[in-house]
Amino acid sequence: MNKTVNINLAGIFFHIDEDAYSKLQRYLEAIKRSFTDSQGRSEIISDIEARIAELFTERVKHEKQVIGNKEVDEVISIMGQPEDYIVDDEIFDDEPKRQHSNKTTGSRKLFRDTDNSYVGGVSSGLAHYFGIDAIWIRLIWILLIFGAGTGVLLYILLWILVPEAVTTSDKLIMTGEKVNISNIEKKIRDGFDNVSESVKNVDLQKHGERLKQGFDNVSDSISESVKRVDMNKQGSRIKSSSKTFFDTIADVFMFFLKLFAKFIGLILAFAGAVGLIALIVSLVSANLVDRLHFPGARFESLSEFTGVAPWIVTLLLFFAFAIPVFMLFYLGLKILVNNLKSIGNPAKYSLLGLWLISIIGISVIGAKQGLSFKEKASFIKTEQLENIKTNDTLILSMQGNDYFAENFNRNFGFETGFNENGDKVMYSQGVRLIVKSTRDSVAKVKLNKTARGSSYEVAKNRAESIIYNYNLINNELLLDNNFVIPENEKRRDQQVEITVYLPEGTVLYADENTYNYHSNHSDYYNDILDHGMENHYLKVETNSLKCLDCPEEDEDYKVKIDVNGDTSKLKIDDEGIEAKSDNVELKINDDGAKAKSETINVTIDEDGIEITSDKNDNN
Repeated sequence: MNKTVNINLAGIFFHIDEDAYSKLQRYLEAIKRSFTDSQGRSEIISDIEARIAELFTERVKHEKQVIGNKEVDEVISIMGQPEDYIVDDEIFDDEPKRQHSNKTTGSRKLFRDTDNSYVGGVSSGLAHYFGIDAIWIRLIWILLIFGAGTGVLLYILLWILVPEAVTTSDKLIMTGEKVNISNIEKKIRDGFDNVSESVKNVDLQKHGERLKQGFDNVSDSISESVKRVDMNKQGSRIKSSSKTFFDTIADVFMFFLKLFAKFIGLILAFAGAVGLIALIVSLVSANLVDRLHFPGARFESLSEFTGVAPWIVTLLLFFAFAIPVFMLFYLGLKILVNNLKSIGNPAKYSLLGLWLISIIGISVIGAKQGLSFKEKASFIKTEQLENIKTNDTLILSMQGNDYFAENFNRNFGFETGFNENGDKVMYSQGVRLIVKSTRDSVAKVKLNKTARGSSYEVAKNRAESIIYNYNLINNELLLDNNFVIPENEKRRDQQVEITVYLPEGTVLYADENTYNYHSNHSDYYNDILDHGMENHYLKVETNSLKCLDCPEEDEDYKVKIDVNGDTSKLKIDDEGIEAKSDNVELKINDDGAKAKSETINVTIDEDGIEITSDKNDNN
């Protein structure tokens, strides 16, 4: 049984068995020997160890897992053997000598390239990701900023959400290069060469004129100084001092941007969590479809309209709404928690596929529903009321059903009930009553039943199958307050409209239970029966009704108010204001104000205020 060794690799602790540790140690020592005389040796070794730690982390599934020879061999296979590479300086002058496996063949990942940035490195990072020149990305930003006006907001969001390429591994992945020994070493060596070249260029430009003026010893001093330069320290100083003006501005704003991002993340996470909980509760309680109410949408009837099983419709709707809400919640967590572990590409693609299937399914069901409402048709029946002629009186009232439609409220929706035989019925109280005048000598009733269907013939048959009854007993016309559709019939916007035509000179008495059913726009339906006319005898005139038993109006008073049975009248004209009720009178004009009740008189004029009591006067 091998012993287990605990190691610290790039700041990360791992459990590794003794044999694997020996192999890893020999491998690292071989790498170090390969870079004995290399410039930037410590940085190269540090980045190689960080990459190895990253590869180990990907293979460790839990904290107590022990790394064995298998994992070490896999990492060595990815990183490559030191002897496989020529780490001589010549490889940087003769690029084709490199092995082909080290070229840009790895997968790319989006990072911000702050080494080649003007503002935040977003454009350079996108250029690396898409494999194009950064100038084209920057040109697109200009077009978005000055064209659509959305460029600034989009750039700020990418600046906040896209991570910066900090380590050598990040920079290699950003450009699509494999993260192995050769590429890590080359990347660091390139960085040192750039720094050295910058030092040379700066020195020559700065001191060239002075050399011409006779300071011959400057060249020797510079040469000697360069030899003693610690490249690691000088490189860090030059890098620090070369920060651009925009980088400085970025540091100032980054704190506020990150704070704003955290706030947005908190809102997204909270909204997503609440939405998920609501959808799950609705699904568990089996009323998800009933809870989804949108203007113009009939989610609650999708199952019935299309013939699809209710549980399928419910699941499709749940996934269609729950997956975007979950991604909203996950995005909020990603913003709040910097090192939040990804859910993985398989999970992302599975959720995307499930969401697309749900959307396509709902679209197909919705299209099928829409086609079922394509055409509208009517079935009209007209019948004369022989008992009602000119100068006769007609009593008009609604009659309900004691079993399933006992109230008198108009409702165009459908409900289920049971009739006197215990049979299930589908009914609606969407009955519209219209009263019109006619010059004919005999009254008549026109019954108009309408419905929708996939074709005119289907809609016509569906309208004809609507069951609605009315009955004339002596001089009383009884209208059902509901209509019923057959048990096997589907709901397709069925409605009933009944119009009563009364000869001019006929007297109409409308029961108060007709109030909700003749609630119509008179300009459109030309309904002469208006609200407030119930329980009165009304004489039919040309396109109007005249009340025969209403109290006479006092023409002097323009406004009348009825409060709790007491009638109050108000008149406002050039002479002033006059109000009168059953017990009180008030007059206000240029002469003053006078108020009078049963016992008190109050007068306010230029002489002052006078209050008298009729009770005192009587005494």
